[in-house]
Amino acid sequence: MSSVDLNAVRTFVAAADAGQFQQAAVDLSLTQQAVSKRVAALEAALGVPLFVRTARGARLTIDGQAFLPHARALLQAEERAAASVRPGRRALRVDVIGRRVAPAGLLREFHRRHPETDLDVVTLFDAEEAVAALLDGTIDATFRAVSKPGTVLPDGVGCLPVLDEPLQLVVGPGHRFARARAVRPDQLDGCRIWMPGNAPGTEWEVYYDDLSAEFGLVIDKVGPDFGVEVLLDTVAESSTLGTFMSERTPLVWPGGHDLRRIPLHRPMPVYPHCLLWRTDNPHPGLGAFRRYLEGARSVLVDGGAVDGAAEVAIGGAEVVDGGTWAPSWARRAGRDRDRTEG
Repeated sequence: MSSVDLNAVRTFVAAADAGQFQQAAVDLSLTQQAVSKRVAALEAALGVPLFVRTARGARLTIDGQAFLPHARALLQAEERAAASVRPGRRALRVDVIGRRVAPAGLLREFHRRHPETDLDVVTLFDAEEAVAALLDGTIDATFRAVSKPGTVLPDGVGCLPVLDEPLQLVVGPGHRFARARAVRPDQLDGCRIWMPGNAPGTEWEVYYDDLSAEFGLVIDKVGPDFGVEVLLDTVAESSTLGTFMSERTPLVWPGGHDLRRIPLHRPMPVYPHCLLWRTDNPHPGLGAFRRYLEGARSVLVDGGAVDGAAEVAIGGAEVVDGGTWAPSWARRAGRDRDRTEG
C-alpha cells in the first residue's frame, strides 16, 4: 500500500458526509474533478474501491464504511498534532537552567498567579545551547547572565533583566563566621570557598571569577562535582571551608549539619538574571510571562523587597545606593533593554 495523502482522506470524509462529489466540492472549495481525482488516488493507494458511483451521487462500499471511522481519526490526530505546537495552544517552553535555582522559582510564582498558562519546564546547562534552542523554536525563553564578556546576542533575541539575586555565605557550625549576622566580601580574603559546580566556560564561572578578583577571594573549583548534597555535607564538617549560594536557592539538609546561611553586605554581591526570547515569537503566554517579570522585578535587601529600578545600574567596583555589587558587564543588559525589548 502506498502512503496515504491527508488531503485525499479529508476529501473522502467530505464526500462520505455529503453523499455526492458535487456537494463535497462545494464544501471544500474545489472542482468536482479535483474531488474525483483525490478520491481515485486514495482508492489506488489503499487498493480498494471506497465509493459506488450512482446517478444520484456516491455511496460507500463495505471497504469505504470500514475505512471511514479511521479516516476521521486520522484527521483528528492531524488537528491535535498541529494544535500541540500552535502558539496559544501549546505549552510555553521555558529553560530555567536548573530546578533548584532562582529562575525556576520565578517560573513557579508565575504559574501560581497564571495557572491558565500551560508550561513546559526545560533545563539546559549550556548558554550557547539555550540560545540555539531559542533560535530554532525548541524553547520560547531562557534565563541567562547573557552579558558576560564575549557574549553577543544574535539579532532578533530580546533581553530583559529580571532579578539581581543576593549571594549568601554557607558555612558549618565550626566556621569562624558561623555566628556572624552578615559578612563583608573583603572579610573573606584568604577564606577557602569551595564551588566544584563552577564548570569552565559557564556564565556563573565568569561571575565568580570576577567576584574573586574584586575582593581577593579564594574560590576553589576543584571537583569532582557530586551535587549540592555532597557539597553541603563537606561544608558542614569543615571549620575552614565555605561556599556561596544564591538567596533564593532552596536548600534542605540534615538537622545535625547545623549549617548557617549568612548574608553578604557592604557591598552585597548580586547575580544578574536575564530573560531571553525571540522577538518574533507570537506565543501569548510569553507576553504574559514578560509582563509578570517586569512587574515583579526586585532586589531583596535586608529581607525587604526594593524596586529594582533603583538598583539596576550596578557594575565593576561601583557600589550603587551604598549596597550592591555586580561585574561591570552586568550593566550592559540594562543598557540594551530598550534595544531588544520588542
